[in-house]
Amino acid sequence: MKLTARFPLACAAGAAESVTDFGTPGYGGVCPSPGDKAHRYIVTIHALETADIGVTPQTLPAMAGFSRCGTVLGSASLTVTYGR
Repeated sequence: MKLTARFPLACAAGAAESVTDFGTPGYGGVCPSPGDKAHRYIVTIHALETADIGVTPQTLPAMAGFSRCGTVLGSASLTVTYGR
């Protein structure tokens, strides 16, 4: 699967993608330089006991993480590597 610069392209109905520390939504972190060793990426999803924790697209990352405290029923993580 080839990932685009904006993945996912759209959130599911009722979901919110908050801004990152870069000030915009979406991934904005490092990418391996050509020939550099592969980087490790960890994607974690959380099942919440409530449908709305008050996160909006303007919610800062630390507050989005804090907002889920006490509502997590379960979590799953996927670790992938990417190099070029």
